[in-house]
Amino acid sequence: MSLDEPLAPLTAEGIGFTSTWAVRAGDVDPYHRLRLDAVARYLQDIATEETHASTIRNTDPDWILRRTVIDVVRPVTFPDRVELRRWCSALSTRWANMRVRLTSDNGGLIETEGFWIKINAATNLPTRISDEGMAYLGRTATEQRLRWRPWLSDTLPPASESDVAFPLRATDIDQYNHVNNAVYWQIAEGFLIDYPKLVVGSHRAVIEYLAPVLARQQISVRSRYEPAGAGGHPLLQLWLVADGQVATIVKIGPLPH
Repeated sequence: MSLDEPLAPLTAEGIGFTSTWAVRAGDVDPYHRLRLDAVARYLQDIATEETHASTIRNTDPDWILRRTVIDVVRPVTFPDRVELRRWCSALSTRWANMRVRLTSDNGGLIETEGFWIKINAATNLPTRISDEGMAYLGRTATEQRLRWRPWLSDTLPPASESDVAFPLRATDIDQYNHVNNAVYWQIAEGFLIDYPKLVVGSHRAVIEYLAPVLARQQISVRSRYEPAGAGGHPLLQLWLVADGQVATIVKIGPLPH
């Protein structure tokens, strides 16, 4: 699997679950760009809306993210209104790729894909998707034997003076006692302040969660910026280290063509 892998296309117009809302002032940066952490919250919100509007609410309510891909084709800006369309593009018995397309009234377009794992809330361990859940998700899936393949595997660089500590806050922890996935994107946004050209045009941002980060763990962030990375384009890569172990990897660069 390559970082340049295209996302699954929309197989037919009108499929999936949709919702709309206005972009809030707290979702954007000083240049009115919809931030990556706000996009991550939007993905959680529409997942919650679909769960409550479908049979999955009773049969398969608990999921965690293993990877998120955010392709900003045309930025969404404030003030604007977004429509989100969510559908399952691929699945297996314990996980599913969920695509979400964000479009805005002013021409913004963001394509996303999340690798979601069904879990048992009592154990926080992967568990089988119910027959009802498989039938519901399978209506739009074009692949029924989805396998996990990592996109990000770069080796952690040596420690340096540029490593940044990130103290966890009580509000960073979700109902599973994990750091909420949108918080990781807040960390990324803190680095993008120094590399604004990465998000001026179209770009791809990928995050993979290797291990959950729990409340009270000590987090440090190691970074590497390559002005002329793969293909001569700039790349930003982040490693989130929790208690000495890599928990999460982030990579942000130009959108593959």
